[in-house]
Amino acid sequence: MLRFVGRRVLLLAFTLAVASVLIFAITNVLPGDVARIILGPFAPQDAVTRLNAELGADRPVVVRYAEWLAGVAQGDWGRSYAFSTAVFPLVLERLGRSLLLAGSGLAVLVPLAIASGVAAARREGGLFDRVLSTVSLAVGALPEFVTGVFLILVFGIWLAVLPIQALPPDGAGPLTVAAHLVLPVGCLVLLLFAYLFRMTRASMIEALAADYTRTATLKGLPPRTVVWRHVLRNALLPTVTVIGAQIGWLVGGLVVVETLFKYPGIGSLIHFAATNKDIPLLVGCSLAITFVFALGNLAADVLYAVLNPRVRHGRNAH
Repeated sequence: MLRFVGRRVLLLAFTLAVASVLIFAITNVLPGDVARIILGPFAPQDAVTRLNAELGADRPVVVRYAEWLAGVAQGDWGRSYAFSTAVFPLVLERLGRSLLLAGSGLAVLVPLAIASGVAAARREGGLFDRVLSTVSLAVGALPEFVTGVFLILVFGIWLAVLPIQALPPDGAGPLTVAAHLVLPVGCLVLLLFAYLFRMTRASMIEALAADYTRTATLKGLPPRTVVWRHVLRNALLPTVTVIGAQIGWLVGGLVVVETLFKYPGIGSLIHFAATNKDIPLLVGCSLAITFVFALGNLAADVLYAVLNPRVRHGRNAH
């Protein structure tokens, strides 16, 4: 298992190295004249030349990348043009908020979707299965701004039982923080439930029809033991992979949800950076999201190996 984790960590390091090259190239090389993009097409050329010199954009690309990478490794991610402050603490603060929102959403979504998928698969074709499959598919097809507006109208305005704004006031207690997160978390759950539920359901149906399930049943094991010890362990493998892939999206792709509920996370920050041509901030946000996405996939790989020992044994599995 340690060798397997070591290989995955090396792969993670290689992935981050490649991602750093791509991010630097897209934000510092491909746009062409960076100073012209920042100052606009009508800025005088001498101002553009001075800004390029200040940014170091007139130096060789390899030198700029090496200096930038050394700064990133030391925690110096540059300064934001728009906020006139260091990028790293700003990104770290926003990333923490997005991780809180994404983690809360996963804490509700994963057990709910898995339990529902297991229950529906055990009653395949029944009323519960048909109703839940239809409703989840219909709700999952709606974009997040539709479900978000619906939740705001019903629970925030008509019933007035939950706060609309996701960010709690300073010094708020855990219960107040949880109350402010209910609506955005509910929006995330409604958005992703159908996909995770149907994945679990399909894997469970396939596992319930497998030979090892029939063997365990013929041995006289109770149905609950067959499901939880034999079926679910194998059925969760595709679901684990999907959850790992969703972590990166949950952290960086929440622009609509964060905007709807006025939540200052990293998704809205990267949108702000792109809109205001704040290149250091855009690079910092991209790096942070890439790192979280890579860690999420690493966690999914490790959990997959725990559930399926053949993966971590590699060639010996054959």
